[in-house]
Amino acid sequence: MNVSFATLLLLAAGVTGWVAIDAAKRGRNWLAWAMLVATTGGLGLIPWLVVRHGSAVPPSTLGTRRSVALFLAAMPLLLIPIVSMAFIVTFLFEVAHAQSQAMLPTLANGDQLVVDKLAYRIGDPQIGDIVMLRYPLRPEKFLVKRVIAGEGDQVRIADGKVYRNDELMDDSFVRQEFKSHDNWGPQVVPEGYYFVMGDHRNNSSDSRHWGFVPKKYITGKVQLRWGRFGYRRVF
Repeated sequence: MNVSFATLLLLAAGVTGWVAIDAAKRGRNWLAWAMLVATTGGLGLIPWLVVRHGSAVPPSTLGTRRSVALFLAAMPLLLIPIVSMAFIVTFLFEVAHAQSQAMLPTLANGDQLVVDKLAYRIGDPQIGDIVMLRYPLRPEKFLVKRVIAGEGDQVRIADGKVYRNDELMDDSFVRQEFKSHDNWGPQVVPEGYYFVMGDHRNNSSDSRHWGFVPKKYITGKVQLRWGRFGYRRVF
């Protein structure tokens, strides 16, 4: 069953507000406890339930007006994890999925990927990096490829063998049955562009077919692969 974001947000709001009111009733720091629950969700609720079990409720109650005021005061705390997550996804890291066979055997269809979005804000893609990029022909679509050459490099492919500046590149990560026998180039990569390919050379749509990729289209570096059965690999 799929649970919508709105449903989760309403649930989090209810739990956070309840903790704020309950903590105030028991003479605890309601702001600290509500903030803990708002920022950690269920993990923060567990220690509160432990503390609550050992705390007696004072004879006097808060009253409806103060209870509502506390509930409303706790709501802005929910913005903390939302804003933090938005910042992380926008500027730091993103969790994505491999959606094709083009990077076999390095990445498999369905693998979860942790993409470092900060890497190319402070530096440039390096030869051999596995990157997430916008598909140049449809920029709203994202692909995962390997950087083969950068600006100023000459690229030539002869019978599937890739030469960068007339030096044969190591393709030991490409399985024999995945190798191609095509010819391409030679061409020089323009300034501000990159040449990328998939590791499944005979089943990958890449720079051989749609040209060089502008740096602005390369959105992050793949740092971690999380495959089936808990298999992990750090790049």
